[in-house]
Amino acid sequence: MSEPSIRDILRHLPPFATDLPDFDTDAAPADPLELFGSWLAEAVRVGVAQPHAMVLSTAGMDATPTARTLLLKDVTAEGLWFASVGDSPKGREIAANPSVALTFYWREQGRQVRVTGEANIGPRAVAELDFLARHPTARANVIAGRQSEPMPEEADVQRAVGAARELVAQHPETVPDDWNAYLVRPETVEFWQASRERDQVRLRYSRTAESWATAVLWP
Repeated sequence: MSEPSIRDILRHLPPFATDLPDFDTDAAPADPLELFGSWLAEAVRVGVAQPHAMVLSTAGMDATPTARTLLLKDVTAEGLWFASVGDSPKGREIAANPSVALTFYWREQGRQVRVTGEANIGPRAVAELDFLARHPTARANVIAGRQSEPMPEEADVQRAVGAARELVAQHPETVPDDWNAYLVRPETVEFWQASRERDQVRLRYSRTAESWATAVLWP
């Protein structure tokens, strides 16, 4: 008997093995960030692995999409926050084209949240607070590194990181000029709730001139 193909393996994967939360769209609040906050808090409460992990999708002026996973840093009435080096690939792409997408996936609950909107650099004070809350070693690595560029020789890496660690030790308030806090102001927010029968409940919020419009979507 031949080995099953990857297609066959994928088609026969079992559905969710645990009970999943209900999603009553009629009871959803008027503000999607309120619902997002409650879903996030519930994910934390039940022990979802890394509930603050999100996929950030960007595209530069050539429209080529790229995506990576990073951490949500805050949720405010204005939107969702993350932090990064401005001279990184994502920083350069956001500078050229601020339209982004965020995706959260909480596997243990069969939940997904999709956000689209514009990412803009927030106040410098927010970026400084975020950077200084990082571990000193993490700060040194940011100062020494050149994100996504080829690594130099090991001796050069150790020399640069060592110098950055010394800088952080002597001047602990140092924050790189290009460390940015980014605010994503949502234009659409879509909530997905799976069930064990593979059905999905989808609720989309779309920003209007004054508030939000909602629509329940086909699975």
